[in-house]
Amino acid sequence: MTQLADSGIEDLRTMIGGPVLGPADPGYDDARRLWNAAIDGRPTVITRCRSAEDVAAAVTFAVRNGLEIAVRGGAHSPGGHSVVDDGLMIDLSLLNQVTVDPEAKRARVGGGALLADLDAATQEYGLAVPAGMVSHTGVGGLTLGGGMGWLARKHGLSIDNLVSAQVVTADGQIRRAAEDENPDLLWALRGGGGNFGVVTEFEFQLHEVGPMVQFGLLFWELAQGTEVLRLAREVIATLPRELNIVIAGLNAPPAPFVAQEHHFKPGYALVVTGFGAAEEHEAVMAQLRTALPPLFEFASPMPYTALQQLLDEANAWGHYTYDKGTYLDELTDEAIQVITDHLPRKQSPMSVILFYRLDQAYSEVDEDATAFSGSRSPGYALFVVAVCPTADLLDQEREWDRAFCAALQPHSRGIGSYVNAISDEGADDRVRASYGAKYDRLAAIKTTYDPDNVFHRNANIKPA
Repeated sequence: MTQLADSGIEDLRTMIGGPVLGPADPGYDDARRLWNAAIDGRPTVITRCRSAEDVAAAVTFAVRNGLEIAVRGGAHSPGGHSVVDDGLMIDLSLLNQVTVDPEAKRARVGGGALLADLDAATQEYGLAVPAGMVSHTGVGGLTLGGGMGWLARKHGLSIDNLVSAQVVTADGQIRRAAEDENPDLLWALRGGGGNFGVVTEFEFQLHEVGPMVQFGLLFWELAQGTEVLRLAREVIATLPRELNIVIAGLNAPPAPFVAQEHHFKPGYALVVTGFGAAEEHEAVMAQLRTALPPLFEFASPMPYTALQQLLDEANAWGHYTYDKGTYLDELTDEAIQVITDHLPRKQSPMSVILFYRLDQAYSEVDEDATAFSGSRSPGYALFVVAVCPTADLLDQEREWDRAFCAALQPHSRGIGSYVNAISDEGADDRVRASYGAKYDRLAAIKTTYDPDNVFHRNANIKPA
């Protein structure tokens, strides 16, 4: 490593158009920093790539020098896959351009773009890609695992709208993955995570969304958990695809619309978003508040970009985090009992649970059309997210998270997890279970494009 630090980094600088940073260089500590403050990796070298050719050169250099590779897009990987000790970090953050063709309703998106970059560019034309709910998330990592968010019921997952990709594979080749070129690679990228190369550009199909959407939030205290979840189960079953409800277990925000005595109070929220008529949204809000009067509520139209940024502050950089997840077919009474038993046990006011409803457009995609790690039958994706303001709280909150998910397992779908929520080391069994019958096909494609498992800092699929 000393020899590499002395001479190899200088050689790498002649190959890469963007900055190449070693531990002694200004900007190194900022470049290696991740969203999750619990991760503190120190790469031997960081390449801040400006082009696919830069990425290809970095991959080739790493393989030749026996350096482990980490790929940093938005740096949101809770498990720290975006950084590596004593290896090479490929930083894609300079590849953040977004080009929109409003006539074709297509967007080309750099592999280092954030959701905020994507949303700003597409909303200029009243268009959007289904994506996540935190705007400083990277497009790349989110998409390669699936991409769930407010629009999943109306327009599916991010991968359901992925038309093509430019990807650098383990041999340093720059390839195009599309239905007419390397279709096996495109299939694998649609849900197979970062196992198959470094995606330097995504091409997405766009949909008409916004620019204004309807937003509503209703909040109840912990003691009403069973009633809230049963009401949510009943109402969600009847929703048209233009509406979505996310179920949350969280502490009340210190927002202007929340009375001060309720600030940080633990409880349950239903977040109701509407992408159709305002009257349709208000009818559902009225149904909820009439059936079970909330402690407080807030409703207002807002720009789609504001909706996408609504959770940014609660998910800001610098917190200590850990997350797990699972799928539920239904919110059964037994599952509700587990949820209401375990949510009050969290210690950090920042920790949350989130239920995403998956049906309608999500379920209209054929089961084998993508490599997505989950059944396309209607259900819920649950995320249990431990978030701590200081490091000393993380151990106990991590145990709360694990115990919560373990207790829910008998009531879950039993096919593993959404791969973007698999962050533990040594999770081979969970990865295999998550992909189920698709795993062998993915392993065969992995053998074609990455036979030596160069790209393994992910929910890893081993070459066949």
